[in-house]
Amino acid sequence: MRQKLNLITLGVEDFERSLSFYEKGLGWKKSDKSMDTLALFPLGGIVLALHPRHELAEDTTLNYQPSEFSGLTISYNARSEEEVNDILEQVAKLGGTIIKPAQKVYWGGYSGYFKDPDGHLFEVAYNPFWELDDNDNLKL
Repeated sequence: MRQKLNLITLGVEDFERSLSFYEKGLGWKKSDKSMDTLALFPLGGIVLALHPRHELAEDTTLNYQPSEFSGLTISYNARSEEEVNDILEQVAKLGGTIIKPAQKVYWGGYSGYFKDPDGHLFEVAYNPFWELDDNDNLKL
């Protein structure tokens, strides 16, 4: 298998509410390839999809079982500590749940965590040791 991921799909309870959170709240632009119950957000080489949770569970043949921590985080790398603070403030106003307020962290950076309306865990982090290119891609 190639070392490449193309698509992350989040199962959502209320499709319209989640679509509004990402599209109207965060200001993300949906692809015209999106469909009635599949929203596709291009993220610069990878796509984030939203799809009704019950349909996604059915497709996998597994039952949805909520947990406090699934062992997975999705991370946004900011260009500054101030950007981390601004994003977490915006998310709180949109109805996201701040799990861990922004703070200096053990690895030398600055980060905080929030859950979207469906409980998906996002980290917003500034890492002074990592460089972002002109397209906001990590240069490792």
